[in-house]
Amino acid sequence: MTTDVLIIGGGVIGLSIARELAFDHSVCVVERGRCGRQASSAAAGMLGAQAEAYGDDAFFRLCIGSREMFPALAASLLEETDIDVGLDNAGTLLLSFTEADIAERRERFAWQMAAGFEIEQLSATDIRRAEPFVSTDVLGGFYLPKDGQIDNRKLVEALQRSCEVRGVKFVENTRIDKLTVENGKVTGAFADDSKFSADKVVLAAGAWGTAIDAGVELPFVIKPMRGQILQFRTAKRLFEHVIVGPRGYIVPRSDGRVLAGATMDDAGFDETITNEATAHLIESTTEISPSLGSQKPQDAWTGFRPFAPDRLPVLGRTPNAENLLLALGAFRNGILLSPVTAKLIADDIRGVAPSPEEFSPVRFFRRLVNGSVQR
Repeated sequence: MTTDVLIIGGGVIGLSIARELAFDHSVCVVERGRCGRQASSAAAGMLGAQAEAYGDDAFFRLCIGSREMFPALAASLLEETDIDVGLDNAGTLLLSFTEADIAERRERFAWQMAAGFEIEQLSATDIRRAEPFVSTDVLGGFYLPKDGQIDNRKLVEALQRSCEVRGVKFVENTRIDKLTVENGKVTGAFADDSKFSADKVVLAAGAWGTAIDAGVELPFVIKPMRGQILQFRTAKRLFEHVIVGPRGYIVPRSDGRVLAGATMDDAGFDETITNEATAHLIESTTEISPSLGSQKPQDAWTGFRPFAPDRLPVLGRTPNAENLLLALGAFRNGILLSPVTAKLIADDIRGVAPSPEEFSPVRFFRRLVNGSVQR
């Protein structure tokens, strides 16, 4: 099969890139399983650009920019596919249960306030008024009105439907094992005896990104970081906001489901739901809301976050294969970063602008010392 752009990986990142490029390119997405069924479906759908920020740097600005793209994206997908992706702009509450929690978060968010980002400090009374089912032990917290959520499973469903409408070809349950590179260009991608050829190849395979033989040296490794989530269900919606405690978070859906997460451990591709992780999530949920934590979880699952050595995304062309672009390492922010990643990769392929230097794969090549690999 020959196409303008071959995208290896059909998660939220790969689907977003495919949808963007389908305007003016023939696109084929090859996915090792079913599209959107790995980390993209395992996520909680938080759009926490501010909640998880620790400094005003290029990554923070990337997250903010991507978060601001979601209203237009959700509207476009609804018009094109008739699928409501559940964009919820109620905002995020960050709870504090000790004076130390309050002091740490006040210091942590001071720079955001100084820079003019929307954030409001709340009293315990304010929080309980906004969320009556939050623990009475809460001492205070912060409100981030712009950090919302999206139904990530509806998002990947809508993205794939949109891609189909725009003519993207899908090859599922097909694992690309290796790329061949000749004279500095990828000339083929192979899955057993099947060969795929394209003018441009985008490697967007999530936690499996560097498990594929790229045909050239990639001086870094994407590691799978396992995360576990519990799902509770209530008879009616009890919570209006994403709520983040010191040791966990809950994400309420409009249908009464509440997702509680998330753990993180380096366990390779082991999908096991562990008793230790389950106990931790019940404890952290109970801290936020004893009434919710006392219920029996309805479901549980794991997913693999793609972790780059410096915790930053890896976006753009590799210096040793001119038509190979990487869209890897989104880690905890794959859903949040999907629209901006699509724009950056599409701009690079169209010759509009290269991906930002801070996130380029070139940074790892510069760090090579005697052929060592960044892990």
